[in-house]
Amino acid sequence: MGLALVHSRAGLGVAAPAVRVEVHLGNGLPRMSLVGLPETALREAKDRVKAALMNARFKFPASLITISLTPAVLPKEGSRFDLPIALGILAASGQVSDENLAQYEFIGELSLSGELNPVQGVLPVALKAKEAGRGLIVPRGNGAEAALAKGPRQFEADSLLAVVAWLDGQEKLRPTVANPDIATRSCKDMADVIDQPFARRALEVAAAGSHNILLSGPPGTGKTMLASRLPGILPPLTEREALEAASVSSISQRGLDLKHWKTRSFRAPHHTASAVALVGGGSKPRPGEISLAHHGVLFLDELPEFSRHVLEVLREPMESGQIVIARAARYAEFPARFQLIAAMNPCPCGYAGDPSGQCRCSGEQIQRYRARISGPLLDRIDLQIEVPRPPGMVMYNGSPPSECSDSIRRRVIAARDIQLARAGRPNAHLNNKAVNKYCRLDAVCHQLLEDAAKKRFLSPRACQRILKVARTLADLEAAETISQVHLAEAISYRMAGSGNIQY
Repeated sequence: MGLALVHSRAGLGVAAPAVRVEVHLGNGLPRMSLVGLPETALREAKDRVKAALMNARFKFPASLITISLTPAVLPKEGSRFDLPIALGILAASGQVSDENLAQYEFIGELSLSGELNPVQGVLPVALKAKEAGRGLIVPRGNGAEAALAKGPRQFEADSLLAVVAWLDGQEKLRPTVANPDIATRSCKDMADVIDQPFARRALEVAAAGSHNILLSGPPGTGKTMLASRLPGILPPLTEREALEAASVSSISQRGLDLKHWKTRSFRAPHHTASAVALVGGGSKPRPGEISLAHHGVLFLDELPEFSRHVLEVLREPMESGQIVIARAARYAEFPARFQLIAAMNPCPCGYAGDPSGQCRCSGEQIQRYRARISGPLLDRIDLQIEVPRPPGMVMYNGSPPSECSDSIRRRVIAARDIQLARAGRPNAHLNNKAVNKYCRLDAVCHQLLEDAAKKRFLSPRACQRILKVARTLADLEAAETISQVHLAEAISYRMAGSGNIQY
């Protein structure tokens, strides 16, 4: 009797752990046994594979077929193992050459006719196969996605027969080719924003250093308008960042948009979103909004309207850049290095502190409204600014034109290049050791920060974030050291509108 081994990978988050598909043909009554924690869709693979082999004119072995998916402790789901199971049966029964099986990994769903159907989550598989030094065979529908990994010996096939003919050296498979039609999403222009120079400047600083930012102010002052223009001034994704973000999209329900995979994402969930929708989870863990915003922007409009429990789950990933989903039988880790931009009103009616005097909210109502945002969460937001009502009537006709996004973006890219050359990451992601090394202050600046900390009761975390913002301000001017002007401006961003934001 025969034994065969085929390499494949499971769809567990972006990790794509390796799976060995072992097939043994033994003595006994003819039946097929599948072991190794298979889920429902995978258990159904027995019927799909048998029908596909017979319709492709292969001989189905009249033996006791044992298929083991190892490691056995790893839960396995989906139809991605159809192709490696079929190849294992054919190799074990001597119907196909097993010479190249050890050098390649296989993934794909089989139709009853033997055609190969595309599956989800191919990009993480392609990246891990490249890392392991193996080639990869995928369905034709997944070829363009797999090609993004630029791995060696990547091929696509449209049927089981084509794969078998290639293994036997009778035909060649087509190499995977990336989609040439790559485009960037059109972004809204900052030139549309009239007035608000302070908020525009803060948004530029946030973009340059990848800082989190909170905009507070009465309705209609441009908070949402400003937030929607942040993607247009952010630097382009690096190849590594684009692949990381694309891997998350690949395993999501919607799949990967191959046309815009190099564009930073902008996620804006509604305030009724649950904690699972925001951070991910479920019985079969899936990425949430914070992971889909990896290396992109997460916009939370009407921040206090979110459930407090939902907001609190953001605290850990805002620090670590990842989210770990642990369930009774599942464990998944998703990247979540997002840039948060949030907007809020100062009170339930929205007009607290507004010169119009329209607010009729009681002090208790205002306190309860602001208490929906916890102190620890606010402490993790680098820039907390007020977007006030412009003085007088802002007329669109005849108003001086605002600076466009392209010119702002050039300054942001120059500042970000300085940061990457110096520390290999944006200033907002510097750890404590890096802050001590790159954000040093002279005696005057040190005293200024100490006075602000005592007067405003700033936490050590808040002081460190002020230092990071000051470093970004210095980088925007290509300054070697942080000056008193840089530090004072960084403190002003932390304190601006404090009467509306802090409590």
